Amino acid sequence: MNETIKLDQFLKYKGITQTGGEAKMIIWDEEVLVNDEIETRRGKKLVNGDRVTVFGITYTVEL
Repeated sequence: MNETIKLDQFLKYKGITQTGGEAKMIIWDEEVLVNDEIETRRGKKLVNGDRVTVFGITYTVEL
């Protein structure tokens, strides 16, 4: 079974944002890259190994 986490949940989990609203705003402002591409869907499902870059810092998804 493949585990997933939604992009907005990942941002909160990693402490990048404090609230879902804050996560939504930085996603909509095109501040978030997933695997080196701008991602504007806060419900984007991430899997192990995906790379999320926010404000120039890259995080690797590990579920």
